[in-house]
Amino acid sequence: MRHNKKFNHLGRKASHRKAMLANMAISLIEHKRITTTLQKAKELRKYVEPLINKTKEDSTNSRRVVFSYLQRKEAIIELFGPIAEKVAERPGGYTRIIKLGKRYGDAADMAFIELVDFDENMAKETKKKRTRRSSKKTAATKTEAPAENKEEAKTEEPAPKAEEPKAEDKATEEAAE
Repeated sequence: MRHNKKFNHLGRKASHRKAMLANMAISLIEHKRITTTLQKAKELRKYVEPLINKTKEDSTNSRRVVFSYLQRKEAIIELFGPIAEKVAERPGGYTRIIKLGKRYGDAADMAFIELVDFDENMAKETKKKRTRRSSKKTAATKTEAPAENKEEAKTEEPAPKAEEPKAEDKATEEAAE
């Protein structure tokens, strides 16, 4: 019986699965976003988030442990450099999976997995400054602002009307058509 055995084998032997996840983790670290199937993305999240968590303590032992999983020096340098700086305050949840739909060839669910702190589009949306609505200062400025706009509107001169094209120009346009 397979009670309490929820590990997804991804249709591969253990050595193949380990190598695939290591290569996908290296690609994710280098490119910050990769496109893959939804099931592989979910397994990659389980694989790479503990490694990113190890980078919070930059010691020789943590570097050796992460290197035993990834086996690429450039990825370790990137992981313990800019990635470690950005995730230092984050308590977890270093990756985001966004579903893309079905793949054309075999209808597999596709998704892309990305490092959360490295997506500029999402970062701009989340860093909005919140303001309080019930401030007396803002209420005072709101009442004064329309009065100033009315005075400015009265002093402005109306815009001159655009000249209509001459009859000769109309005739040449019609001839050209």
